[in-house]
Amino acid sequence: MAAAKPALRAPRGAEHAALLGIGAYRPSRVVPNSELVEAIDSSDEWIQQRSGIRSRRWATPEETVQMMGASAARAALEDAGVDAKQIDCVIVATVTHLVQTPALATMIAHELGTEQAAAFDISAACAGFCHGIALADGMVRAGSAGHVLVIGVERLSDITDLSDRGTAFIFADGAGAAVVGPSDVPGIGPVVWGSDGEQSELIKSRADWRDVLASPEPLMPHLVMQGNPVFRWASFAMAKIGQQALDEAGISADQLDCFVPHQANMRIVDALARSMKLPATVRIARDIAESGNTSAASVPLALARMKADGEARSGDTALFIAFGAGLAYAAQVVVVP
Repeated sequence: MAAAKPALRAPRGAEHAALLGIGAYRPSRVVPNSELVEAIDSSDEWIQQRSGIRSRRWATPEETVQMMGASAARAALEDAGVDAKQIDCVIVATVTHLVQTPALATMIAHELGTEQAAAFDISAACAGFCHGIALADGMVRAGSAGHVLVIGVERLSDITDLSDRGTAFIFADGAGAAVVGPSDVPGIGPVVWGSDGEQSELIKSRADWRDVLASPEPLMPHLVMQGNPVFRWASFAMAKIGQQALDEAGISADQLDCFVPHQANMRIVDALARSMKLPATVRIARDIAESGNTSAASVPLALARMKADGEARSGDTALFIAFGAGLAYAAQVVVVP
């Protein structure tokens, strides 16, 4: 008689997960619109009308993606009251770690003093942080990690063409982070995510590295974007995704306290709020005015500013929604830590 095959032991985690803390790092250099207008034959008024941006932060040479990411992570750990040695996994969302390998997450995990935490990077552009939160939620509830550190960090100034009238004033630098851990009650709603690769040409790097290296005059493969199609897609398609996230979480718009969308463009933020028919009681993140578009860092940076300004309070319900190159997107309702 053949021996019975052994039954695998299934992992068991916490019943629920939640954001336990949030942290941010904003670069020291403030760049007003006036510094950019000459190269793109524009004006401060035109930039504000088109994007809502008055200024943005750009990193100094010392403010590397590792330095900014680790700084935001330390702030999140302090806010959560969690020691780095309790972190079992570090997830970094970024498109501006300009080294193919090793992953930025491994270096940040070591710098923070985690106990050999699992560590990896994800590339989902502006939606990366929300993807990371979804992964962390699943890890904690499945039992593969007790506490997960999710970091969104970008130095988009490295890959921005300052002569490109469509993008020079948009992109910026910064880092945000969150600690995800066990909770007695649900703190992270089901994620609604996906992609539309058919439209991947709308936001992309101008060239790949093989083309760069083969060129007699190598140039950084800067980001390029078709602004009008992206605006139309984000303003309407993402409103449906936001509503789905509310439905999946089992709450209505009038039960929502805060709306924290990716800070792509103030006009998109306002269009999403209108399309979703959010009531006037919902407080809306508008961090883009002083921070620009920081891609994967924008959602945690925006929430951190709302908390610092008293617009978001611990226990509030907040809708995250992010979208970007790919076209990748993700949305979930969370409880503010």
